[in-house]
Amino acid sequence: MCRIFLFAFLVVVATGPVHGQDYILGPDSQRQPGVPRGTVTQETWASKIYPGTVRDYWIYVPAQYDPHKPACVMIFQDGAGMVSETGGWRVPAVLDNLIHKGEVPVMIGVFINPGVLPASSPGQQSRYNRSYEYDALGNRYARFLAEEILPELARRYNISKNPNDYAIAGSSSGGMAAFNAAWNRPDVFRRVVSFIGSYTNLRGGDALASLIRKTEPKPLRVFLQDGSKDLDIYAGNWFLANQEIFSALQYAGYESNFVTGNEGHNAKHGGAIFPDALRWAWKDYPKPVSRAEKINDRGVYDILEPHTEWELLGQGYQLTADSAVDKDGNVYFTDARNNRILKIDRGGKISIWKEASNGAHGIAFGPDGRLYAGQHDRKRIVAFSSDGKESVIAEGVQSHHLTVTARNEVYFSEAPAHRVWMVDAAGNKRVVHDGINWPRGVHASTDQSLLVINDPHTRWVWSFQVRSDGSLINGQPFYRLETADESSETDAGGMVFDTEGFLYVATKLGVQVCDQPGRVTAIINPPGSEGVSDVFFAGPDLHWLYVTDGDKVYRRPVKRRGAGPWNAVKPPQPRL
Repeated sequence: MCRIFLFAFLVVVATGPVHGQDYILGPDSQRQPGVPRGTVTQETWASKIYPGTVRDYWIYVPAQYDPHKPACVMIFQDGAGMVSETGGWRVPAVLDNLIHKGEVPVMIGVFINPGVLPASSPGQQSRYNRSYEYDALGNRYARFLAEEILPELARRYNISKNPNDYAIAGSSSGGMAAFNAAWNRPDVFRRVVSFIGSYTNLRGGDALASLIRKTEPKPLRVFLQDGSKDLDIYAGNWFLANQEIFSALQYAGYESNFVTGNEGHNAKHGGAIFPDALRWAWKDYPKPVSRAEKINDRGVYDILEPHTEWELLGQGYQLTADSAVDKDGNVYFTDARNNRILKIDRGGKISIWKEASNGAHGIAFGPDGRLYAGQHDRKRIVAFSSDGKESVIAEGVQSHHLTVTARNEVYFSEAPAHRVWMVDAAGNKRVVHDGINWPRGVHASTDQSLLVINDPHTRWVWSFQVRSDGSLINGQPFYRLETADESSETDAGGMVFDTEGFLYVATKLGVQVCDQPGRVTAIINPPGSEGVSDVFFAGPDLHWLYVTDGDKVYRRPVKRRGAGPWNAVKPPQPRL
């Protein structure tokens, strides 16, 4: 038998189901005399992100709303059920009571139904979007809220622009949608309330628990509720899935709460504790919801220095997809469309190193100290000496990403032709692999015995053994990257190894870190919401991790040390 303790708000997690408990709606869920009543208006929305769909939604505005003061916002999925005055939730009445008592801030509530694609004629079936919108991973539903609903709300009301002032809630698949929206866009939502959440494999939601464990923590506060008699069907067991989510949140250090009961897939328990859930979600307001303070040495914090963020070094560049590091830890990166190469010294200062680079794109330093570059439009590989003088290494080739080994062998990808080339130290060139769908990033392993090649259109990074003559053998799709739900593509770009033999891959989910056996063990969040295009170690002793993100360059300190391409270092034996 577990115990649920209620103080001013719910603060202690229930560790098991409450048996024989009767759940009733308390006074906070009932209309009370003397409590000012907010207004609710019904609207209709036609979406562009979900083409052709229409949906009803309701806007609750509390009596205390002052158009001269930005209001907080809370979004509820399955809006018709949540906004009803006779259902199990009765959210407007709860908000009226709690706002009146000052237990939650003044907030505008938005109650949204899932979209429906209306049938073309009376004899045809409409298409119902609820599972497509709510049960999916990826950022599509978060974009719908952030790019369609919230701007429309802001057009009509004075709402806050601070993500700390935003919460999102739902039940069942709506709970899954609420968490997933905040997970993808913590720059919009910071507070999550989920009842009987569908974190099962209806549309891949069972992957969330693993992603929470692997991914650098985000600034979220999460409330979960479920009952021991919840669904157990083809997609999974709801009660077990909620336990998995809570366990993952605790592992990663999130401020999270999980209240369990003995009910099934209904609103009885959730509705009864709904006022306390809101109190917990908004406790200590306006103190900001911050990133997890509980730091462990597992997963991502085996790599990251705690309490650090990405530092913006520069912006406004054009096509910063390729970078290189010299033996002193200085960074060189392409500003390809401006036809130049820039340099970042070990202190983070940026300067122009080479004007008129002849379209240099993929770049890498060799053991001879020269900067090798692919000039895509001129169909050649060149090398720049320290004074910027250019020498032709190979002609008649179109390179994309390239790398240089300790033996001064240049490997580069020619994606449209599905080929990987090698140019040896004498300048002889040949194709060493033909057949990867779209070879992009290439990099030698820490001890240079392997060459890895990613395919951004799939989740795989291939690993090949390098023979003494530079040819590639024994290739396998070895590293399995994580992908967004709406695509099977990783958009993998630059890659780099550390001295432990771990592979860092720039993807649209962020920097994915793979251990030696090929498993993603950590995902470092990107600086923005669009992923990263390149990743590399630089700075003193190669203890800083750098990324490029569109037109920007960032860095942050890490516990690991990068492996330089100019020498081979045998990594420690992997833990299998």
